[in-house]
Amino acid sequence: MPNREQILKLLQPLLEPIQEGVMITDHGGAMLCHNQSVGDLFGLDAKDCDSLSLSDVGGHNLRAILINAGLDQEAKTGGHHCEMSLEFDHNFQINGDSRWLRINTKLLDLPCDDGRVRMIVFRDITAEKRLFAAMSSKDACGIATEDPDMVRLIDRLNVVAGSDASVLFQGESGTGKTELARLVHQRSRRANRAFVEVNCGAIPASLIESELFGHVKGAFTGAVRDRAGRFKAAHGGTLFLDEISELPRELQPKLLRVLQDGEYEPVGSDKTVKVDVRVVAASNQDLREMVDDGTFRPDLYYRIAVVALQVPALRDRPGDIRVLLEVLHKRLVVRGYPADIRFAPDAIRTIMNYPWPGNVRELANAVEHAVICAQNGVVGNESLPDSLQAYCHARRAQPEQDVGKPDEHAEIEVALRKANGNKTLAAQILGVDRSTLWRRMQRLGMR
Repeated sequence: MPNREQILKLLQPLLEPIQEGVMITDHGGAMLCHNQSVGDLFGLDAKDCDSLSLSDVGGHNLRAILINAGLDQEAKTGGHHCEMSLEFDHNFQINGDSRWLRINTKLLDLPCDDGRVRMIVFRDITAEKRLFAAMSSKDACGIATEDPDMVRLIDRLNVVAGSDASVLFQGESGTGKTELARLVHQRSRRANRAFVEVNCGAIPASLIESELFGHVKGAFTGAVRDRAGRFKAAHGGTLFLDEISELPRELQPKLLRVLQDGEYEPVGSDKTVKVDVRVVAASNQDLREMVDDGTFRPDLYYRIAVVALQVPALRDRPGDIRVLLEVLHKRLVVRGYPADIRFAPDAIRTIMNYPWPGNVRELANAVEHAVICAQNGVVGNESLPDSLQAYCHARRAQPEQDVGKPDEHAEIEVALRKANGNKTLAAQILGVDRSTLWRRMQRLGMR
């Protein structure tokens, strides 16, 4: 019969290809063997890996962690079978980074004398934890998404929300920028204070200054009383400036001043007002291009774009459409629409193939239209808005021609360089959707 050392020597080459970190100790906790992944997970060099012990793995006392998690001394020395295995998650600080590891441990009996050993397996679940946190956040604020780009964006917001940095969302109309702005507020220390929204494109240029900064009685014709303005209303909280690209250029220096110094004068007053406001802005136009064109001040742009985020269009995250269908229908049910409506496969295909120029806002209208026009509780193609049906009829009549131009390879490479490798932005630069860009890159052998 082979002894324990011989069995472990046979096991060692089998452990090395495993991505999870694996340790094997004796019943007293002495290290018998481990694979290289243990060193990788804990950020250890070869010298540190040679001297591992259960009490010191990169400065972490795993023996104490296991006991605190519920693995008592009796189990370690051969207690009841229910105490022989354990699974739990633990947060480690490794080389200055926070890393979540899922730990599984179990007693094993090797076919030899003194063959009782403990196997401990470590799996890095840091990405899963962050994804779960991001998904929880978007659920809390009503944002329905399973798209990796959107989840990463929400994850980033969770990080920046705790600061007072200005945030700028850029993306097409109807992509959910307002909901994301609310998320920033809800996750900030200002969550129990006011969240004030201003659509700069919906207010006449002659009134926007008074709307933002207020005015005193008699400042202009019609100013029959003092007005505090939106900045004052948002004191201590968050001011959301939607469509900030519509802000008149002559008013931009005044906005810059309040962002820099937290002070301004109401229209018609020489009294300085001080406020503490966090500004979140949004635009459906590219503000960098407006800076280059001279229609938007560069100093104001850099002040509002401390954290600048691009919100993807719905056509670039088609996987979200089915999620949104369910969520939007549930919201309609709350409003009194029938709950027993289902979407037929042909209707779902039509909805998935449509490019959604109006994004989520257009999808919401289409779902309401479809639910109203459902026949016998089923949404078919005939229940959908005419615009969707017409698009799909035209697409079937004239299939997409995806013939490459001689310089197409170079054109795509230029777009990818401009977008720093981001295929969504590169597709926008080329004026196509992301799926079309992907197909062209596949045909050209590009990665």
